[in-house]
Amino acid sequence: MKTRILLITVFFVNSLVYASDTIKADSLKPKIIAASPSKNTSNVNGILFKYFDEEEGFTPKKVNGLGMGFNLVGIFIPPLLLFNLPGADHWSFNSYEIMPRERMNKINGVQLSLINMEPTVTNGLEVNISSNIGVYTVTNGVSVSPLFNIHDEIKGVSVASLANVGQKCRGVQIGLYNKCNDFRGIQIGAWNENGKRKLPLINWNFKGSKQ
Repeated sequence: MKTRILLITVFFVNSLVYASDTIKADSLKPKIIAASPSKNTSNVNGILFKYFDEEEGFTPKKVNGLGMGFNLVGIFIPPLLLFNLPGADHWSFNSYEIMPRERMNKINGVQLSLINMEPTVTNGLEVNISSNIGVYTVTNGVSVSPLFNIHDEIKGVSVASLANVGQKCRGVQIGLYNKCNDFRGIQIGAWNENGKRKLPLINWNFKGSKQ
């Protein structure tokens, strides 16, 4: 009897281990169409439909193709930022810790979102119907938003009607107000600030910025 119980226990444990390994293998296997939040999806070669993931249980995704974001709640945040726009020169990234790239979504291709608030590395084109206000965001390419673009880092072109704000920028910022602490490139807007100077209409810096 004891032998039978022992065999059943061993069989049960092996079944759990096999099931766990299967789930892990399924999460690593690329999917053509997937949805997020999902702890069982990490690789997508196609389209990812995503809603805002809570930071505490955030599972990073790698997408080769199109990432589509539908965060309906977040679209109410940019109108609130309008009231803070006069004090945009005091906006700062100093209170945020740097997030490791391996803990961020990675999209190679196009990101199309109502609003992006998730930690994301975008290599390609980023288009937001409202804004990009994810402090933990990195864009290598082009970012376009009708209201705000707030990036930790961007290399390329950032276009927003109201404000482009970044910590590290290489390229071009175009908007009503542009600010980047560590900036190299050209800023075009009503008011522009970088680590070297503050100017209306057009500003530039092609050397190391003051921190």
